[in-house]
Amino acid sequence: MSSFLDALPDDRILLDVSLWSADLSSLGAEAARISPYADLLHIDASDTHFIAEALFFPDLVRAVRPHTDRPLHVHLMAHRPARLACAFADAGADLITVHAEATGAADAVRAIHDVGLLAGIALMLDTDPADARGLLAEADAIVLIGTPLGTKGTTMHPAALTRITAMRRLLDVEQRQIPIIADGGIRQDTVASLAAAGANGVVPGSLLWASRDLPGTAAWIRSHQPGPEDR
Repeated sequence: MSSFLDALPDDRILLDVSLWSADLSSLGAEAARISPYADLLHIDASDTHFIAEALFFPDLVRAVRPHTDRPLHVHLMAHRPARLACAFADAGADLITVHAEATGAADAVRAIHDVGLLAGIALMLDTDPADARGLLAEADAIVLIGTPLGTKGTTMHPAALTRITAMRRLLDVEQRQIPIIADGGIRQDTVASLAAAGANGVVPGSLLWASRDLPGTAAWIRSHQPGPEDR
């Protein structure tokens, strides 16, 4: 099944820009401002059980939707995520990523596909990529978390790089050509190494939002080409 992901460039790093780092008091305007520099807009959501933080919810996605023509990527941190995923689908999401560690992850992927959307799989920092092998056949994208889940402004763990390379090799074995998106610790000193490790995209937060030269910073990130390293 073809998708909007197939139409995105594969010769440069994709920008899945986090709205969590925007000015939340002007979210619609912020989405419009960042959209020329984004390939997707990344929206973190939770059930407050999988992680304690209460983040974005469906009505906020519905409010953002008219302000951007970019695909909305909801990163859903929830156990039994199928019901919440359908609510985000109704609100205007285009890609919904659920966690491999969540109860009912496979059911959620099927539910997301049943409503005509793309489904991603996310893995926390301490999850072996091989543990998600059974979900890869149905996944449209992979999100690899490089920091403690549900935090921002934290430093990327060094293991994030080897996990990206391991996942890329696993996808090659499974003959799946789907993007790997690195989420967490996206800084000037990590973008190049993430790309070299095999990431196709990153989830920048303050690196973009706090930039004094937004076009220049976006162009610099996009100047990096995904690996591969020697696999």
